[in-house]
Amino acid sequence: MRRTVAEETHHTPGGAMNMPSDLTMGERIRWLRERRGMSRPVLAGLCGRGPDWLKKIESGERSLRDHRLLLRVAANLGLTDLGVLTGTGDVLQPVSAALHHESIPKVWSAVKRRNHTPTAEEAPDVPSLRARVEAAWTLWHGVRFNRTRIGALLPDLITDGETAVRVLDGPARRDAYAVLATIYHLAQQHIAYIAPAELVWVVADRGMSAAQYADTPEALAGAAWCYGNALREAADPGEALTVVIEAAERLRPYLDDASDDARGLYGALRLHAAVTHARQGNEGDAWASWRRADAVAKSLPMGCVHHWTVFGQANVDFHAVSVSADLRAAGTALDYANRANPAAMPSVERQSRLWTEAARGHLQRDDRIAALHLMRRSVEVGPEAVRYTPASRAVIAELWRTTHGPLHREVATLAEEVGVLAV
Repeated sequence: MRRTVAEETHHTPGGAMNMPSDLTMGERIRWLRERRGMSRPVLAGLCGRGPDWLKKIESGERSLRDHRLLLRVAANLGLTDLGVLTGTGDVLQPVSAALHHESIPKVWSAVKRRNHTPTAEEAPDVPSLRARVEAAWTLWHGVRFNRTRIGALLPDLITDGETAVRVLDGPARRDAYAVLATIYHLAQQHIAYIAPAELVWVVADRGMSAAQYADTPEALAGAAWCYGNALREAADPGEALTVVIEAAERLRPYLDDASDDARGLYGALRLHAAVTHARQGNEGDAWASWRRADAVAKSLPMGCVHHWTVFGQANVDFHAVSVSADLRAAGTALDYANRANPAAMPSVERQSRLWTEAARGHLQRDDRIAALHLMRRSVEVGPEAVRYTPASRAVIAELWRTTHGPLHREVATLAEEVGVLAV
């Protein structure tokens, strides 16, 4: 049974049941914030932004269009239904429960467990640990229910990685730090969108610190790629660009004699910059960065793919769809989507994201039938990629808001399946 916003507000902290129905979204945020006794700097800080930003949102001077930020605001206001902020009549987006994953408490516990003093006998063999991490990355990219599978492995990987760097010394310790960095990078991918912000930042910082102790160009480049992801998702694209571009420039002098892995990381950094520029509407910079990534991919051996970023030609081609969709160039996005080869991408999650990005292009053209078809394909390929990724959920929520007639029931079924609609 689906609850209405009126029923939802009755259960919302702060007496939202009495909230006037004619308020704008910004006025609703302010109304709820004040009823919770929360200052503007506190709410803004929880969302990773400054009080001036929130003031402009509440006054209507600035629109809150970023779906991920909207979710963050709703969660920090204690809401379970995004419809309370959007003013819609049905439950469009469960805020907390739908993005929660049962693995988070154990991962959090492993990250916090530093009071244990390991003995030399407990130190894992670094090559064996590296092999386990590489197998976990392969699993992450290779299975449909990747968060569930990886969530079961991460606590032991984190514990063993931390044990290794505390017990070993000399070159073995530096090698262990390089492995630990990739463990935290995997953890960051796993907990994105499903964990409290403080856990995301602890994991991102641990990954960067481990890479600095490893002190190799590849480790530092990989950490910058992950840290840039955290910054971009925290709505700080300017700092994200600084991190990834500086890392790419530090790595560039080594490229002539570098391994394929190092060149793949350089390309991944340039691709990261392309997407970040596109989300800011910087068309020229976005395509310039994408072309740099494309040149790197074409310089790699045929079929070469970086193990955990999956950078390679297929990933570059896929990202052309994302860049175009972020720039609202629907025709270009669909052209690139039609030329992309999903079978060449060794990542289930990225394949799922390709169909989501193509659906965004169709939605921008008001072709809801095509968008719905592609979102169904996205769910078939990677159900957890859709359920736990706000960008994918936003496409389904937009379909629900704008689709009418016989197609509406089909959209509702899909929305219920992935948790965008509460049942």
